[in-house]
Amino acid sequence: MAIFWNEKVFLCAIEPGYGQAPVLSASDAILATNIRLTPMEGQDVSRDLELPFMGAEGTIPADIHVRMQFNVELVASGAAGQAPAAGKILRACGCAEVIVDNTSVTYTPVSRAHESAAIHLWIGDTRYVLKGSRGTAVLRVNASGVPMAEIDMTGLFVMPSEVQPVVPDLDDQIDADVQVATSANTPVFTIGGAPFVMRSFALNLGNRVETRFLIGSESVLITGRSEMIETTVEAVPLTTFNPFAQAQTRAKLPVALQHGTAAGHRVGITVPRAQMQRLAGLEEQQGIKEWPLRLVPLHDEGNDQFAITFT
Repeated sequence: MAIFWNEKVFLCAIEPGYGQAPVLSASDAILATNIRLTPMEGQDVSRDLELPFMGAEGTIPADIHVRMQFNVELVASGAAGQAPAAGKILRACGCAEVIVDNTSVTYTPVSRAHESAAIHLWIGDTRYVLKGSRGTAVLRVNASGVPMAEIDMTGLFVMPSEVQPVVPDLDDQIDADVQVATSANTPVFTIGGAPFVMRSFALNLGNRVETRFLIGSESVLITGRSEMIETTVEAVPLTTFNPFAQAQTRAKLPVALQHGTAAGHRVGITVPRAQMQRLAGLEEQQGIKEWPLRLVPLHDEGNDQFAITFT
């Protein structure tokens, strides 16, 4: 019997300790799009036998791990102070979660004690499991598009098996007040305090995710981070804003974006200090000159390069 590719159930939960399997239930369901799975990455070790005849020889699989890529909507939970569905994913991407009751949920980078997630993905009745998984993300807000987090997770391998799928509880995520990015729905986008007409925005968390397979320890680690902002905006007179001079002087500028206007439905991205980079070129859309800008989020006291806040 054929297995339908779109027949998927995706569950995710933070592990109580690294590689320790939590109990996943219907409430751990994640609504995702564009799911891609590489279920058995690793290497094939050859014995390099020297034989008196030619021919291929078998190999030994080693350092087996799983990679899963997907997109989740970057939307708030609908209630201020309640973590969004994407919150667990951001925590497994090297972010700390701070909840202020009835007010906000904020995610900021951390440099140690990174949390890990357990992921179960069913395609049909076949369950794929990632344990001890960590990853990186790119947050995108594009004109006339739904804000998205593009996720790339790596986890330790567990043998796939035939298991009856959990019936996911996705009602709140399906019924969420999802809005495309428009002038009305995305009221704030500024660089250095100056508002811009924006076509696209991306904050790349830039986590360096590595597998580490040693005798006595196997893990997936976040070993470094190099954030980057890429945004395309309408060009303005240089007397108003001069990105060339700012790149030359290595200016540090605050960047702020807010999508959503009602309480419980807002998501904000703030970068207090972003260094303007050289312009790689100029672009044109519909006969209008546009600037493709790149900025590097910089720390001040440490672990304060960016904040993702749901209010």
